[in-house]
Amino acid sequence: MADQELREGTAPPDAPDVAAARDLDSPLVLHRLVHLEEDGEVTIGRPDTDSFAIFPPDGAALVRRLQEGATPRQAADWYAAEYGEPIDVADVVEALYELDFVAPGTGPAQDGAPPVRWQRLGRALFSPVAWLCYGAVVAWATVLVVRSPELLPTPRAMVFSEYYSLIMVVMTVAAAPLIAIHEIYHALAGRRLGIGSRTRMSYRFYFLVVETSLDGLVVVERRRRYLPILAGMLVDVVLIGVLIIAADLTGGPGAGGPAARVCLAVAFAAVIRVLWQFFFYLRTDVYVLISTALGCVDLHTTATRMLRNRCNRLLRRPDRLLDESAWHPADRRAARWYSWLIPVGYTLSLSTFLLGLGPVFYDMIGAALGRFTADRPDWVMLADGTVFLLLTFLQIGIALWLGARDRLRRRRDRTRHVIA
Repeated sequence: MADQELREGTAPPDAPDVAAARDLDSPLVLHRLVHLEEDGEVTIGRPDTDSFAIFPPDGAALVRRLQEGATPRQAADWYAAEYGEPIDVADVVEALYELDFVAPGTGPAQDGAPPVRWQRLGRALFSPVAWLCYGAVVAWATVLVVRSPELLPTPRAMVFSEYYSLIMVVMTVAAAPLIAIHEIYHALAGRRLGIGSRTRMSYRFYFLVVETSLDGLVVVERRRRYLPILAGMLVDVVLIGVLIIAADLTGGPGAGGPAARVCLAVAFAAVIRVLWQFFFYLRTDVYVLISTALGCVDLHTTATRMLRNRCNRLLRRPDRLLDESAWHPADRRAARWYSWLIPVGYTLSLSTFLLGLGPVFYDMIGAALGRFTADRPDWVMLADGTVFLLLTFLQIGIALWLGARDRLRRRRDRTRHVIA
């Protein structure tokens, strides 16, 4: 779920002055815009396209006058009389065009927007009846674990077969729908509020991740944003409960049932995903929750830059200090303590992987490699080890490729900026 900054359009060097060419004596036809006032700022946006910008209160008042049907010149005259100073209304009008707030054609401002798909399903999945079902599943699974501790998912539950490639395939196939459900719940929790969504693949440290962007939440009251942010973790907990119940119904791991062992292995993978969300310095769901609660705009970027400035001051390199004047006040306040968590957090993340899943994967990789040096190699086990190693290093390669791709893209963007 990414933060979006106010976009500023830049015309090509040889282009005519588009802002000056706008008709300031005719009313603008604006799309349906939502205004949200918080912390002395007003966020104005289109919930149907997730385009938004942050305005000062007086600027938002000017936009409201334009929405009410005043021409830009009339709105500028009203602004001068109301606030005692002139305003360059042509720049404001051009910004509204760049944000795609202005609708084509003429006539009255448009009040409606096409309904968001799956809105009814989103409301059903977070209805009182649904909440009762979720609570019942979690309570049932908790009772089972208390009565039978072997149903608790642990790292060793991952090794449910001597065929390691089978483990990788099963975990990959099982993880795909669970990750999809996590992201679907984010999206549907937003769509019940009329907010659209976008999904993409990315990476965080040594994890491949799938992200659902709900940029339109910025024009929703803060108290109503929390459920869409936490919806993925909610369904993860419910799915863990379902898998524990399924493991019990299939005989439990003590009875040697393969289905039960697979259920607990998949449940442990879901537990890891829930715990990973608390690594909020990796911009997880909990990071978005903290940023929202503190009213931040782009906390991670600000904290990273503040940490860089601290290092440069420590190394006495004042020429490399970044300008802090443009940072949002809420980001600056939170970054004072959040920036220290970034290096600590990465250390904890690496330690958790090495001490938690690391020993299991180390044993599996060591055993797979050992099959190649056996005196009498078993060709089935040898093929199994080969596939397992290929799948393991393929995942690492994809994460490295995504990281290199993003780094090259940022470098190209900086180059274009310097040339421009």
